[in-house]
Amino acid sequence: MNWRCMSSGSARVCVRMVGHKMEESYSETLKEQMSVVEMPLSDPPLCISCCPVNGDLLVGCKNKLVMFCLKYLVINQNLTVLDFERSLILHIDNLIPAEVAFCARHIAVTTELDVLILKLELVQQSADRTEQCAQGVSAPEKAEDGGVRDESPSTHTLQLELDEFIICQKPVELLGEESKLCEIPITLESTELPTEDTKRFQVQYLLFRRFAPDQSPFGFCEETKLHSLQLLPVYQTGSSATACEETENERRLLSLFCFFSLPHVGYLYSIGKLVELISTYQYSEKSEQAVLTPQFLHVITSQNLQCFTVRCSAAAARDEDPYIDTTVKACPPVTLDVCTLRMQLFIGPRALCHFKNHIILLTKADTEDITERRKPTRRMLSRKADSIKSRTNSESEPGWNLYIINTVSTIQLYREMVDYSRTYENVKTESCIHLLSEAHLLVRAAIMDPHFLKSNEKDDLLRAFRESCAFLGDCYSRFDTKDYHLALPYYRMSGLSMTEVLKRLVSEGDEMRTYERGFIFYLTHSLNEDSSEELSKESGNKVLQVFYFADPVQLPHILCSPCMRNVCPLTAVKYLQKVEKMMPSVILTLTKAFLALKMGDLTMYEHEMDSYKETTLACGFIGQPRLLQQRKEGIVMPTEFAVHLKEMQPGLLVAATVALHENSKIELEEADTFFKMLCSSSENTIPQLLVDFWEALLVVSSQEEIIQELLLRVTSQYVWRISKKQLPETKPLKTTEDLINSCSHFGLIFPWVTSIMSVGCSSDKDYHEDISRLQSLLCSRSINIASALPVLEPLTEADNVGLTIRVLCNTHLGKYEEAIDQLLKRCPDAAVFYAQHELKGDNQALWWNKLLPELCKRARLTGNDGPVLISSLKETLSVVAVELELRDFLSLLPEDGTAAFFLPHLLHCSQRKLLT
Repeated sequence: MNWRCMSSGSARVCVRMVGHKMEESYSETLKEQMSVVEMPLSDPPLCISCCPVNGDLLVGCKNKLVMFCLKYLVINQNLTVLDFERSLILHIDNLIPAEVAFCARHIAVTTELDVLILKLELVQQSADRTEQCAQGVSAPEKAEDGGVRDESPSTHTLQLELDEFIICQKPVELLGEESKLCEIPITLESTELPTEDTKRFQVQYLLFRRFAPDQSPFGFCEETKLHSLQLLPVYQTGSSATACEETENERRLLSLFCFFSLPHVGYLYSIGKLVELISTYQYSEKSEQAVLTPQFLHVITSQNLQCFTVRCSAAAARDEDPYIDTTVKACPPVTLDVCTLRMQLFIGPRALCHFKNHIILLTKADTEDITERRKPTRRMLSRKADSIKSRTNSESEPGWNLYIINTVSTIQLYREMVDYSRTYENVKTESCIHLLSEAHLLVRAAIMDPHFLKSNEKDDLLRAFRESCAFLGDCYSRFDTKDYHLALPYYRMSGLSMTEVLKRLVSEGDEMRTYERGFIFYLTHSLNEDSSEELSKESGNKVLQVFYFADPVQLPHILCSPCMRNVCPLTAVKYLQKVEKMMPSVILTLTKAFLALKMGDLTMYEHEMDSYKETTLACGFIGQPRLLQQRKEGIVMPTEFAVHLKEMQPGLLVAATVALHENSKIELEEADTFFKMLCSSSENTIPQLLVDFWEALLVVSSQEEIIQELLLRVTSQYVWRISKKQLPETKPLKTTEDLINSCSHFGLIFPWVTSIMSVGCSSDKDYHEDISRLQSLLCSRSINIASALPVLEPLTEADNVGLTIRVLCNTHLGKYEEAIDQLLKRCPDAAVFYAQHELKGDNQALWWNKLLPELCKRARLTGNDGPVLISSLKETLSVVAVELELRDFLSLLPEDGTAAFFLPHLLHCSQRKLLT
């Protein structure tokens, strides 16, 4: 290690302690030296692991695991060096680790037959945390001391006897929360200097598994031990938009996998969001070592280097993309059986490691007789036997070889797997799907590599990925399999158009054949989507042929797809006529009428539309809304059918749209856009047909939120037309009387409103319908007046119309006195009509507390309204004389009033008293 630079005499390698005088060590010869860092330990190290995510180290010792955190220290402007700090010790009783693995605060540790996986979780820092940790560490030490003191001679003799035997515990597997039951206590001891940034951890148990030794008639196999413990991280896919800008230290961990192996069986677990066993690997012979990569599992035995497929990319894809396993995207299942890809013969493989696309293999060619080496030796497993084993110094032995093997490129292996799958293509077996799924996962794993964007094979991999999706789509379309629905997402991921898929699956001139469920499923969903792709006439006829033979009920729905716009109408009608003989329906009749319009055959159109009543036809559109409206880039567009109905049967069009809304086939805002486009109206113009739709929807809607929205909309439109003196462009479908009779939100117009309007201006007669609708709305109790006041504001200065609106609003708000003042000021002859209708129950006292004094006060003033006020006063006195006692009535009369005027009312009040 003490290399010397001959020119300067300085050491090529410097040896330093962890964290010791970093500035001095790099003051002079920093550019010429390699640093060896020594990490002192109180116990001999048994195993070590480096975290591939952040470079932290984990050292396994007897009854403890020691964690060293990697730190970057800035020496000067030109140099940043690495150092480590011992930060945490995990004390684990009665544990002698054979192997440890460390990754992203996940810890895996194995003994000969036990596996324990933990996670260090960050907890909130507290003031007394350090003291608690220190107290927790002392417990194991006390227990050990106590155990020594209590040991007696008899106990020692018993221990010597037990050393001759092995006690095998029952195999167990505990996952997730259940793994706490493993009864392996762990105490954390923080060893770093406490600061504000000090991280505090707690232990979460993820997995515990205990195995039993292999048994035979002659005893136990002493070689049943776990080996090849490994934690494999999978990062955010390299195809993400920001992946190329991320450094390796900033890569986001997506999934984490743990692998460990027995001599004849390997186990792969996912320990991300859910801890579960993904795959089990059965080896053909006893394994020596295994290495897991995102694409393969490499295993060495006594004579072979074997390669197995893995499911890491399938599990990681589901962690990354929530749309996996939907109709949008798919991925082969994690539970897919693994298979062996290659098996290569080597003499005496001893050790194995993997780096990028290289496998490094160390072998030892033994000189002993092969037959003798293969003779099975059996003996009882004894702990004393381990001490008898003799070891030969390997440095003096010949026959060691080191191989560096280049793995086959992903693209080449993918091609080989695809070619091999074609041998099963004609027999339509699951083996073809299995092979193609393996090829797909192989490419997917390569794409998920963080260095994917910088790879020279980037374009080839993306092309292979789309191609593999297309091949899988073909299999699920052609084969009779329970997972036929996967044809849809795989074809979507392939980027193939519907026309290209049809060319792959439907041959020219093929008129009679059986189509599998996967193909029909793909076509049905693709045609029912609002796609911008339009099939050619020939492709459309192929689709008609396929559905006629496979699922004739779907023909009317298929013909309404925007993709089938170019299909021959005459051919489509012929297919529909054949289906109608077997299964007639309203939707089929409407579809035939739609096609008749396309052909310009109005006679056929009228014949089809006369086959059912208008109500039945309106409900028929619920089954296929695209007869009336289709979506283009998210916008609802009217069809030719809707345009024709607008001119010839607007009532049916409105009724059908109402039915669509009530059955959640169209939203209110979409209906607004639909009618505006249908009537060629601008964004700010409300066509009468849309108002008809709102009014019709008010009749049937039961949702209070929708009702209030509609009431505000129709109110706003009525007010706009009245204030702007605008007439509707088309005749309304319903009169005010029709709405009052059919809709509870339109009330009977009050008599006092009619009284006011009877003396109105003749110019209002042109807008009588809008005025009466608005007044009818306000005469009901449905509308929220507080919300409607801003909408009604333009009418507040109008003549009689504005007066009725103001009084109706005040009445709704309970402002009866203001309403009376308004009427007495503007239309006194309607005041009594108003009082008779509104001043009842709790408001009856306003007759004598408000109306009578106001009339008396105003009657004193002579004017044009004198006779009207006198008449209203007499009516009011008649009502008050009936309701009040004589004394109370007398107290209300003005002192300066004419006795002859009030006397008849006084007599009437007194006579009523005598009669009672």
